[in-house]
Amino acid sequence: MDLSSAWLLLTAALVLFMTPGLAFFYGGLVKASSVVSMMMLSFGAMGLIGVLWVLYGFNMAFVDGSSGDWIPEVVGNAFSDFGMADAAQAAFAGEGDLTLAGVIFGATFAIITVALISGAIADRARFFPWMIFAGLFATLVYFPVAASVFSFVTDDDGVPTFTGWVGQLGEHLGLDVFTIDYAGGTAVHINAGAAALALAIVLGKRVNFSRELAKPHNVPLVLIGAAILWFGWFGFNGGAALATGTPGTNGSAGLIFVNTLAAPAAALLGWIIVEHFKNGKATAVGAASGIVAGLVAITPACANLSPHWAIVLGLLAGGVCALAIEFKYKLGFDDSLDVVGIHLVGGVIGTLYLGFFAIGTGLFTGGGNLDQFIVQLIPAAAIGAYSFVVAFILGTIIDKTIGFRIKEDEEAAGIDSVLHGEEGYAFN
Repeated sequence: MDLSSAWLLLTAALVLFMTPGLAFFYGGLVKASSVVSMMMLSFGAMGLIGVLWVLYGFNMAFVDGSSGDWIPEVVGNAFSDFGMADAAQAAFAGEGDLTLAGVIFGATFAIITVALISGAIADRARFFPWMIFAGLFATLVYFPVAASVFSFVTDDDGVPTFTGWVGQLGEHLGLDVFTIDYAGGTAVHINAGAAALALAIVLGKRVNFSRELAKPHNVPLVLIGAAILWFGWFGFNGGAALATGTPGTNGSAGLIFVNTLAAPAAALLGWIIVEHFKNGKATAVGAASGIVAGLVAITPACANLSPHWAIVLGLLAGGVCALAIEFKYKLGFDDSLDVVGIHLVGGVIGTLYLGFFAIGTGLFTGGGNLDQFIVQLIPAAAIGAYSFVVAFILGTIIDKTIGFRIKEDEEAAGIDSVLHGEEGYAFN
């Protein structure tokens, strides 16, 4: 096994561990009577999306695109080499390990993107309708969006070139820059955040929706989840650095790791500073949420910022996201665990920030123009809009047919025993 394959497999394991970490993070934030249900939404995504990715998701998400027929290739590639048969044969013959390592690495991204959405519908979503939504969303939204952002080919000299429409956007606009989204600011966080907003609107508010209802039942569980997420995020951001030579990164694993430390550390500070001035207290949940906001913001930018600009980004993301989570009360939608306020807002901040501070091409760091900002803004808006519309349609169809939300009396009684016949805390 070569170094690149080993690196991808190691980092894939780190990223897969993030989804149980997300389950802990989300599980601690909900009511005690909903913790099993909340965590099952993440684990359900691990099972379903893992299978779909191996069957056809990887084929859809990584296409050549050199012919210019990007959409037909994504659709037509869905069931070619069904079940990765050719890759498995090559690996059995001692070849193709890097391809299969790429399959598992990409699978972990698909899994956590879908799992992130579930935080917006905590305390009120039924499990099997969620699973139906998860499979359809992955197929219709995540897989083609991943193709638009992450697909690339390498020439005979090993030089990579983006092949999705996002990667080729700068060229099509006649600009001497390309869209930077190293690890998924658009494909993962804006995508998931926009879908979360759509589902929160479709399912409506929880019974007795209020700030009091939003209090977490287990703060230590939240902190454990945040710690696992931060640990796994080094794999999330650094996974492709040595293996693929993604355009614009030069395999800069060291820079990526430093920024993945600096931005969330600064975001933690930014969040609790805002809390202090707003409420007079810095909370542990706020610190954990700040870490996640910083991780979200640095995701697209981790390979293309100097560390001091990563710190500024973290402070900005932590402070802004701490304020953004209040909008659900003002606008009247019930995003239970602030997926919109953290992932959508944080993803937008991190993606657009590159337009000003990306090494060599940002307005203030080398480019001297808004070209980089333009190629960051268009995909952020387009992917967010596409995700919201499709998620809203899917959620509405499911809700109107088989029902997405549990009954109000079941919600009041506690959905763990109703949906799963289990309790998170069983005391004799």
